[in-house]
Amino acid sequence: MPTMFEKIWSRHVVAEGPGGQSLLYIDRHPLHEGATAALARLKRSGRAVRRPAGLLATADHYVPTGPGSEALAEPEIRGMVDGVIRSTREAGVTFFGPGDPRTGIVHVIGPEQGYTQPGIVLVCGDSHTATHGAFGAIAFGIGSTEVEHVLATQCLWQRKPKVMRITVTGKRLPGIAAKDVILAIIARIGAGGGVAISRAGRTRRRTRTGTRRSPTGRLCPRTRMPSSTRR
Repeated sequence: MPTMFEKIWSRHVVAEGPGGQSLLYIDRHPLHEGATAALARLKRSGRAVRRPAGLLATADHYVPTGPGSEALAEPEIRGMVDGVIRSTREAGVTFFGPGDPRTGIVHVIGPEQGYTQPGIVLVCGDSHTATHGAFGAIAFGIGSTEVEHVLATQCLWQRKPKVMRITVTGKRLPGIAAKDVILAIIARIGAGGGVAISRAGRTRRRTRTGTRRSPTGRLCPRTRMPSSTRR
């Protein structure tokens, strides 16, 4: 029986390529001010954003998400924020900027705003993107050139990883958090890459959805493409 990861993957394959590569359709692509360079390169090449409705942008990497940020006084940072504001406006991309009550950390506002959904493929130019996997999505971080590729095509070439299922049973003792559980797992399996991980078991089912994001994020070093979690 195919896993949840395999079901989501197969439904998003647009084409098969050489060397085991698959062209995946990308449902959602959140952006932050670090994407300014990719947006600028896209504009210089004369290409348009393929699907603005699939994008959501905010400024959270170089500026605090709270009001009255002093970081905006720095010319370089102000330039990055102004750049993403200008680029998203020109491309018709929704932007939660400074002063907007919906603004926040890109991986927090996704679930908050209903942007992150089960069964989708989501990418972002940030290594913590795997945290969205806690909501039943395939989610992984990508580099700047890949950000540009997704902006232009809404697709991305990827090699399908192997799948590992980790089952954790038993009851967590007082003072033992979800983070402690995943750190114990990493201590046993290491931090090498190349696999997509699904977590299962009674321990996970007893963990609140928001708390499940901590283990998902800490599996980032283990796999470039963490799978969705499953019961």
